[in-house]
Amino acid sequence: MPVSVRFDDPYFSIADGLAETRHVFLAGNGLPGRFVPGFHIAELGFGTGLNLLATLIAWRAAGVPGPLRFTSFEAFPMAPEAMDRALRAFPEARAVADPLIAAWAEGARRIETDDLHAEIVEGDARETLPRWPGRADAWFLDGFSPAKNPELWSPELMAEVARHTAPNGTAATYTAAGFVRRGLTEAGFEVTRQPGFGRKRHMTTARLR
Repeated sequence: MPVSVRFDDPYFSIADGLAETRHVFLAGNGLPGRFVPGFHIAELGFGTGLNLLATLIAWRAAGVPGPLRFTSFEAFPMAPEAMDRALRAFPEARAVADPLIAAWAEGARRIETDDLHAEIVEGDARETLPRWPGRADAWFLDGFSPAKNPELWSPELMAEVARHTAPNGTAATYTAAGFVRRGLTEAGFEVTRQPGFGRKRHMTTARLR
């Protein structure tokens, strides 16, 4: 179980990180049902890369033509050895992780294969997201706990998420913290509380109005 020393918070659910990703970020954004060619996912908090790999598995299973587009914003990149070790807890995800881990070990932050065009943008998202020219169809809001990493959940950053969301785009997160829900609402999202994963009673989904 990888735990951030900086934030004293685990990178994924103790119960089952892969199942959590599928429940919160995929199902929370209506995926894979919304997949279409050119679909673009953006993420706050890349961590181990588990969300990317789970999405790639779903993309391949859905048989969508062309590459999945995935952009993630990460301030504190994990060492490649630690990433590899963490992903070995999930053989299904590790089985498709070689291109990611190899590129990561070489210092690459763009990974392009036949069915994946991914970019990991390093730096504080409060600075990097406003400069990003893209717009996402779905957002994975996966920073560390809002209580321990409030900077990644501020109303100002949620407004930037909205500004970089395609019409009728969505967002999902494991947290149901009130100030996060209010920030998303103020940014222009219609926010819904949903059943959470594992021991978490609730999570949050949102659709841009």
